[in-house]
This record gives sequence, structure tokens and C-alpha cells, in this order.
Amino acid sequence: MDLYQLFKTRTPIIGVVHLLPLPTSPRWGGSLKAVIDRAEQEATALASGGVDGIIVENFFDAPFTKHQVDPAVVSAMSVVTQRVQSLVTVPVGINVLRNDGRSAMAIATCVKAQFIRVNVLTGVMATDQGIIEGDAYQLLRYRRELGSDVKIFADVLVKHAHPLSSVNLTVAVEDTIERGLADAVILSGWSTGSPTNLKDLELASAVANGTPVFIGSGASWENIATLLQAADGVIVSSSLKRHGRREQPIDPNRVSQFVEAARKGWNSKGESQSISSVSR
Repeated sequence: MDLYQLFKTRTPIIGVVHLLPLPTSPRWGGSLKAVIDRAEQEATALASGGVDGIIVENFFDAPFTKHQVDPAVVSAMSVVTQRVQSLVTVPVGINVLRNDGRSAMAIATCVKAQFIRVNVLTGVMATDQGIIEGDAYQLLRYRRELGSDVKIFADVLVKHAHPLSSVNLTVAVEDTIERGLADAVILSGWSTGSPTNLKDLELASAVANGTPVFIGSGASWENIATLLQAADGVIVSSSLKRHGRREQPIDPNRVSQFVEAARKGWNSKGESQSISSVSR
């Protein structure tokens, strides 16, 4: 996948809009307008701060189902995503938690979003929702059936989960790309806000063979320059919130600070690559 063609940069920063609880969620507040207003504020803050893409995610719908979400969630996310798209010019993606790739693909295709995130595309993971099995078979065929060109960003050994087989990052990355046909892969720490391991990023990038590798959690303005030395992009949200607290809305100042730090990381990465190529 050509990141520049999609994001107009070769090292994209993707911010996440954490939607307030949606209809049928245990914490649903009864007002879709409140959900839309918060999403619009966060999307605007992310875009004005300089991100290169946005993911709309039903983050506050916990506890999640491991299977297909309720149709009301699909409807609400479609409406909210369209409102976000009307405010920003950057590419928009969809993540339907916990692992409803088909609903994400349907929403993205219908509203003309550009990509989706799938937590478990291949393999078997033990999670707080129970055992989740990857279903690349159905998702890839559904994309073809829809005639869609929506890209699939897939987590490898996703956070808040443990593989039922032995942990082998090399095999997991290869399977996700070669057998699951992911367009990009995502590496995270063990939980939301937990930093991605630099050595894991280096290993994943080495075996990805040109498929983009994204940082999926724990990126902050303090560590992003270092992490980007071994990755092609980053997905970030928690550290961009007010006071760094995930229940708070996005803080435009923290977005700008993060983007500035990330761009310094890009520059140093480019310089080190140039030096390396000269030495060869």
C-alpha cells in the first residue's frame, strides 16, 4: 500500500475520535446529538493540530461484543462519520470494536471512508470478550463483494488480548500480511496507552517486506521521535486528551505538540537513512 497516495505523507499520524457511548451501549446517554457534538469537536481539534488521518471508533461502548454489533451502532457510526467527513479534509477510517470488521467495511464503503482497523484479522486471541478468531476469509470476500477499495489495517497480537498459540511475532506478522492480506499492520503495547515495544517494531518492519507498520498504542510527544525510527506511521489518541486522560476530549495544544515532535522524528529518520545509504 502506498501511504503517500492515501495520506499525502509517507509517515502519517492518525488520530482517533473516541465516540461517546452509542445506542444499545450500557452507558448510552440517550442523545445522538451529544455524540455528534463531541465527535465534531475532537475531529476538528485533530485536524487543526495537523494529523494526517482520523479513525472513528466506538471506544466507550464497553463491554464489547466479540461478534457483530447491533444495527443501531452501525447506523450511528455511519451518521457520525459523515459529520466528521464534512468538517475535515484528511482521510477517515473506521474501527468497530471489538472485532466487527464486516460492519466497519460496510460503513466505510457506504460513506466513502478510506480504511478500517481490525483487531483480530488472523489467529486466535483470548480476550475479555472471550475467544476471538480472525476471519480474514469472510472480510476479504465481503470487500470484493461490495466492490470496495477500503484498506484494511490489522493489529498483530492486539492489545487487551493474549494469543492461544505460542507468541511468535515474526510468524504473526507474516501470517497477517501474506495469509490475511492486510494492507498495513499495527503493533501495540499490552493495553490502551501502553507503549509499543521498539524492538518489536524493528522486527515487524524487517519481516513486513514493505507493508506499512504502524504504532498502535502508547505514543506520546516524549517517545514518538524514537518509535518512528522503526515504524511507518502512528495511531494515537490517549496522549492527545486533556491531561492525558482518555475520558477527556482531545486537546488541540497536545495535538500540535505531538505532531511537532513526530515531524522532528521523521526528519532525523530521513537523515539517518541518507547517511546510511551514502555509507553503502
